[in-house]
Amino acid sequence: MSANGTNPDKLKILICLLYYVPHRTGLTIHVQRVAEELVRRGHEVTVLTARYSKDLPRDETVYNGVRIVRLWAPIRVSRGMIMPAYPWAALGLLLQHDVVSIHTPMMETALISLLATLTGRKVVATHHGDLILPKGFLNRMITAFVFGMYKFMAKRAGRLIAYSHDYADNSYYLRPFRDKVSVIYPPIEMPLPDAQRVAALRAAWSHNGEPVIGYAGRFVEEKRPDLAIRALDVVIEKYPDVRLVFAGEYDIKYEDTWQRHQALVQKHQDHLIFLGLVEDMQALADFYAACDVIVLPSDTECFALVQVEAMLCGTPVVMTDIPGGRVPVTVTGMGKLAQKGDWRSIGEALVDVLDNPDAYHRSREYIEKCFSFQETVDRYEKHLRNHARSRHD
Repeated sequence: MSANGTNPDKLKILICLLYYVPHRTGLTIHVQRVAEELVRRGHEVTVLTARYSKDLPRDETVYNGVRIVRLWAPIRVSRGMIMPAYPWAALGLLLQHDVVSIHTPMMETALISLLATLTGRKVVATHHGDLILPKGFLNRMITAFVFGMYKFMAKRAGRLIAYSHDYADNSYYLRPFRDKVSVIYPPIEMPLPDAQRVAALRAAWSHNGEPVIGYAGRFVEEKRPDLAIRALDVVIEKYPDVRLVFAGEYDIKYEDTWQRHQALVQKHQDHLIFLGLVEDMQALADFYAACDVIVLPSDTECFALVQVEAMLCGTPVVMTDIPGGRVPVTVTGMGKLAQKGDWRSIGEALVDVLDNPDAYHRSREYIEKCFSFQETVDRYEKHLRNHARSRHD
């Protein structure tokens, strides 16, 4: 402590992103875990985000030690939102903080970068995946605009954070700025599954003792849930009573993927179970453990942290062989890679894992060592400290 009673090691960190808790995606969970751990380490953390639902509080709130400032967002553009008060709110908060952490892609990227420059603050930006939207003129315009804003920021950022070298080397966002990129694995924590609850779930889902395949994620185009369903045609040849259980939102407002694939869903309805969004982490751990394998047939993924969550619960993964997404399986060996866009390849990989479960088993301790939560936050803390303004400036 200094003579005036302040802690010289304490950072005042501003985090900017579009959605925050209680919204549940890999991105928001990532930011929440890092923010709350930084608070536990004695730092002051503020999150600037959108009030994406009228059910959320209008004023500032504190959740698990993190100060949350939500702004009115009356206009929606695809997945994005326009917040009229953003420039003034961001400027005021930047003046109160030592460093700003932003999470891309987001439309406000360049604005934050400009304001940070004007206030003498540095940006540390974590990239959560190149923006991939469904086809259409409006979405092409949004994609080009957001990428342009990102490039403006990246040229001025102190550091860019990627989930893996594999993704950074293949990302059209990160590749032009590779010299500024550092790699930090996502922060991943999972409770231990409840054995009694897991047994109850298997009893409810497994028909005649046959396998249960899990899918954890939204029913959206880039994650290709249709391929997971089509892959059942291969699996059924060996396991005729297999079940595919979906944990995640399926009727998504900004996409028509669910509606377009209704014929496919109806065709395989006897093999499908839809749980909807599972928000509770204990319930999610029990879901993973109740499955024999988790399938992720995505066309694009930055990392897909659900893979490591499943592995921590003892469940192997079948993942498509795509940049970033293949990293957890490659690093741990707890799963099998399938060809992107090929439902037959995905189905064959599922059968192989189901036939040889011991070959794809790794201990929880081993997975925790590969993807250490504390090491992840240590690295974030180091980069934020390296780019924080001096209190004597």
